[in-house]
Amino acid sequence: MKLWVGLGNPGSEMSRNRHNIGFMAVDAIAGRHGFSPWRQRFKGLVSEGTMSGEKFLLLKPQTYMNLSGESVQQAAQFYKLSLDEILVFHDELDLAFGRLRIKCGGGAAGHNGLRSMDRCLSGPNYWRVRLGIGHPRQKERVTGHVLGDFSSAERPLLMTWLEAIAESVPLLVKGEPEAFMSKVALLKGEEQE
Repeated sequence: MKLWVGLGNPGSEMSRNRHNIGFMAVDAIAGRHGFSPWRQRFKGLVSEGTMSGEKFLLLKPQTYMNLSGESVQQAAQFYKLSLDEILVFHDELDLAFGRLRIKCGGGAAGHNGLRSMDRCLSGPNYWRVRLGIGHPRQKERVTGHVLGDFSSAERPLLMTWLEAIAESVPLLVKGEPEAFMSKVALLKGEEQE
């Protein structure tokens, strides 16, 4: 069993916030790969499925971002998972909108959801898919930007991007993060870096 977590905040009024792109990513994966309907468990919503012959639990913590780690910790303890069996999709201010990067471990960079996970999981050495939401360039505008909805101009690219992520995740399952990033970029129609 692998645990893939999407970070976000519960509630329909926040569903289109940039901060909720982690929820959007796991929703797209669940839909694309025929996962079970979402149900309540581990202080969150879970959906189960199989990709490339491996079992996955998708989790959307419903604790609000600051306490996301509590939900992730419950699921990880129940399934006796090590940190390297956990992957989280989250918003990233320091990447341009539409860009993604993957890494294992690292700092929370001011992200309250990651900070909570680090604390509850006793360390940061889980996998992260960092989904770029861009930076508003002024520190005082960060909260409004993160908690603001994607603009009407951003939404078509967002939908294409989420579909590309969902289509490409079998490469992540196989342990090929670079190939995953390349395929997402290709499906989005962007230049390879």
